[in-house]
Amino acid sequence: MIEFRNEPSTDFTKEENRQAFQAALDQVSAQLGQEYPIIIGDRRIQTANKLKSINPSNVDEVIGIVNQADASLAEEAMQIALKTFDSWKQTSPAARARYLFKAAAILRRKKHLFSAWMVHEAGKSWPEADGDTAEAIDFMEFYGREMMRLGERQPLTPFPGEDNELTYIPLGVGAIIPPWNFPLAIMVGMTTSAIVTGNTVVLKPASPTNVIAYQFMEILQEAGLPPGVVNYVPGSGEEVGEYLVTHPMTRFISFTGSRAVGLRINELSAKTVPGQKWIKRVVAEMGGKDSIVVDENADLDLAADAIVISAFGFSGQKCSACSRVIAHQAIYDQLLELVVAKTKQCKVGEARTLGIDLGPVIDEKAYRKILEYIEIGKKEGRLMTGGGKAEGNGYFIQPTIFADVSPEARIAQEEIFGPVLAFIKAADFDEALEIANNTEYGLTGSVFTRDRTKLEKAREVFHVGNLYFNRKCTGALVGVHPFGGYNMSGTCSKAGGRDYLLLFLQQKLVSELL
Repeated sequence: MIEFRNEPSTDFTKEENRQAFQAALDQVSAQLGQEYPIIIGDRRIQTANKLKSINPSNVDEVIGIVNQADASLAEEAMQIALKTFDSWKQTSPAARARYLFKAAAILRRKKHLFSAWMVHEAGKSWPEADGDTAEAIDFMEFYGREMMRLGERQPLTPFPGEDNELTYIPLGVGAIIPPWNFPLAIMVGMTTSAIVTGNTVVLKPASPTNVIAYQFMEILQEAGLPPGVVNYVPGSGEEVGEYLVTHPMTRFISFTGSRAVGLRINELSAKTVPGQKWIKRVVAEMGGKDSIVVDENADLDLAADAIVISAFGFSGQKCSACSRVIAHQAIYDQLLELVVAKTKQCKVGEARTLGIDLGPVIDEKAYRKILEYIEIGKKEGRLMTGGGKAEGNGYFIQPTIFADVSPEARIAQEEIFGPVLAFIKAADFDEALEIANNTEYGLTGSVFTRDRTKLEKAREVFHVGNLYFNRKCTGALVGVHPFGGYNMSGTCSKAGGRDYLLLFLQQKLVSELL
């Protein structure tokens, strides 16, 4: 077993890579509009209720038609997962890991094809989609190795006359409820971390990206994963999601998404129902309101580049995205001018087009919400650039910057999840850190300064799960930057870290007198 290494990004400056990716886009285009069934055990199920998945870059284009489950099918999936758990939990950790390694190898061979699906269904640019697929590969490679480590004999303090053994055993059946913004990487990470630890799952994918989740189910089948270990049950959150969360046999819920939904899941899962004999475990990542702090002696060009990438990459639809710049008053105007100038150069267009900086936002609901926040921002700050819709037959929004925003303003406090950036002025570095900590979130943040003393203070005071110095606040790498935050950003699960699999395991100690 070779040491884990992150999957490299594709270099799109090379002609052969551009041609290969374009071929993948063409291949996906030829497959659009197909119908996708529910998968429960070894059954492929069609229902009368179907949902069209739409290309956010071109709302007239149907990506696929996805059969929708209801509560009765969610119950069937739960029963199959329960039955399969009896055999799957007895599969050795090393054998479970090998399923992940096989799936990772298949995905690596189909890397451009899966990225192309994300370009079409999620509106991701070529590099953003490529990074998403690479991260999915990383999760499987990393978690497979971690399970092999946890499957070894665990160290204990020796005690004369006794043989003591500590093992990790799985929890049971879990509900996996992933987001649409990393429709492959996070969905794959959440799903495979649960199954490599010996659990079985019911996967309710995010509705805007149901097709991508189905494509991954095909990879699991190709890798030989036994039917029933992962059950694919697309459907509404109100019906299918809540049914799974409140089910007495659900042992854990793994969720990534909005604060409101995460708190609802936490509330429902905390209520014991008849037939339940455990406390349900909730693993939740719920978003952020992330700040980049720029000090008076920072490298402003470096900071400006990082701000634009962090704020507008994937149209700001990342829980780690920069939505607030907190700048020292001495350099505030200069930094604002630099960031505005760079933002005005950003290209907005269809995700299929190589070289764009921003594609569409995910759907009409998000589109309308973001535009509403932009109107709020026009009352709370000084509009510097953007401020409305962008051209195209999709959900395109201009990258938007507001200056002179109060730290307490709505656009400085509420998660917008779109290409909207608020500039806030701070009198000094201490005040900047105070402002950075003044939201109910605590996910990511960055600090730009050349002053080592200030970096050390930020290291202690800036209360976020992922803090970066003199670099962007997005782009966490599996194994390198374990990811998860505090407060209303979730349970600080640290996906891609050495502690993550423990969330899906319980410890058993056996002691024998010799």
